[in-house]
Amino acid sequence: MLGNYWEKTRGELFRVLGANNFSCWIEPLSLVALDDSIAAIEAPTRFMCDWVSRNYSEHILRELNASGAKAARLDLRVAARREATPVPLAAVAAPAVEVQSRRAARTGEGELLGAPLDARFTFDSFVVGKPNELAHAAARRVAEGGPVTFNPLFLYGGVGLGKTHLMHAIAHELSAQQPGLRVLYLSAEQFMYRFVLALRERQIMDFKELFRSVDVLMVDDVQFIAGKDSTQDEFFHTFNALVDQRKQIVISADRAPGEIKDLEDRIKSRLQCGLVVDLHPADYELRLGILQSKSENYRNQYPGLVLADGVLEFLAHRITTNVRVLEGALTRLFAFASLVGREITLDLAQECLSDILRASDRKVSIEEIQRSVAEHYNVRLSDLIGPKRVRTIARPRQIAMYLAKQMTTRSLPEIGRRFGGRDHTTIMHGIRKVEELKGADHQMAEDIDLLRRLLEA
Repeated sequence: MLGNYWEKTRGELFRVLGANNFSCWIEPLSLVALDDSIAAIEAPTRFMCDWVSRNYSEHILRELNASGAKAARLDLRVAARREATPVPLAAVAAPAVEVQSRRAARTGEGELLGAPLDARFTFDSFVVGKPNELAHAAARRVAEGGPVTFNPLFLYGGVGLGKTHLMHAIAHELSAQQPGLRVLYLSAEQFMYRFVLALRERQIMDFKELFRSVDVLMVDDVQFIAGKDSTQDEFFHTFNALVDQRKQIVISADRAPGEIKDLEDRIKSRLQCGLVVDLHPADYELRLGILQSKSENYRNQYPGLVLADGVLEFLAHRITTNVRVLEGALTRLFAFASLVGREITLDLAQECLSDILRASDRKVSIEEIQRSVAEHYNVRLSDLIGPKRVRTIARPRQIAMYLAKQMTTRSLPEIGRRFGGRDHTTIMHGIRKVEELKGADHQMAEDIDLLRRLLEA
């Protein structure tokens, strides 16, 4: 009976997750017991247990129950036959192929085993506007697969601006156009995890061989390795080895390389030698374009629902925090209207999204403040956040700190992190300085008032 449950479950998981993810993460698993509503599943390695638990446990449990098994939770464990023998890191990276193929770190379809790719994140689903057009063009250029004049491509920006979307899109496009290309996408945290695992199991040479055998390496959220000396050292050598082989590297972070605190200078220098692209917060036109694109998909999912004029424009105007919040609001709105059987009107939107709209009232991001202040005083955004202390930059920086404290709910340490990793005492000093000066400096008071009105508009 277990075999029947598991075969049905595997069939559905193959359909839902796709061939690559299935062969990498599901195929090596075995359902070995089903007792007291606990489904015991064995995996070849501890790494695979942890990864499947974090990323696929809900999928497995849902499909297992759909097959007829009654399971309340999963018990993922390492198969006994694997415990007696240390597993090479290459085997951890590609459990479904032979040892020789493992050392090349490839699945049967030629894709390197990294983090799962989201099928929704393609170039076709990426809405292009002025704030992200350069990043999109650069990502497209890398995805063509030919030689590029910039290496690495470094994408940076705040939460929900499309960095991860573009990286997934590049990986999808490269894998589709060149199936034999070895493309590895993973987060900096996963890079560190694998490195630590290799050290612990004394498989560091397998780790080096794995990461230096790729054709394209894509590392998301590289700021995570800042301050972790051993991981930074290995990342630096991996980076150099791939560049020397003319292999493409794509990196993302929440800020520019020079602004990542505790990142080694040699790594900052390497990251800055390619194309560094800033993804700006979405403006009104881009937010509206995203809503229009998503609403077309939802109309297909919820046939018969009527979307009144002005609703999308209202949401694009009111929800400015980030694109994820905007998309989440639209998802909730369509689902709510479908459940209650009502037309999607402005009144319904205000009723359904009252909590999001309240949170968005007067919600100005630190990035918006920094950008507005930089534009007003005609200084570069990188200088405003960077280490320069000349008066023409230091004073606007202090005004931006003051407005960040006055117009956002962020703590002083959080504001400090957004200003190039400065200590909270530095932020406090800047705020106090502005408070002291604006009473006597009429021009400064006018500037602050103007900036506040522009940001609240």
